[in-house]
Amino acid sequence: QVQLVESGGGLVQPGGSLTLSCSVSGFSLEYLAIGWVRQAPGKEREGVSCIGSADDSTQYADSVKGRFKISKDKSKNTVYLQMNRMIPEDTAVYYCATDGWFCPSNGVAGFSSWGQGTQVTVSS
Repeated sequence: QVQLVESGGGLVQPGGSLTLSCSVSGFSLEYLAIGWVRQAPGKEREGVSCIGSADDSTQYADSVKGRFKISKDKSKNTVYLQMNRMIPEDTAVYYCATDGWFCPSNGVAGFSSWGQGTQVTVSS
């Protein structure tokens, strides 16, 4: 059974940077696509980014394109989300998630395994 554990959340000022980590156990990243999903207070979960399994292809939401970068270290079985030029609207609980080999074509609803989440707050 796959387990996902996020870390790296915290408080950052507008314009600042933060890097989240998603440590994966139970399966190798060779066989798992991993996504990042966020949920702001009072809002629905929003897909942020996803990285494929074998080909390392990446996807980004329009709201973060050009500011966020997803990557992975297969030797550590860990996926990262580097967040730059952050804005208050990035404030949310960030989750990593997976549904196996591919990034789900039906968005957030397609993820079947989730981490516990890490809080990110962008504020001066």
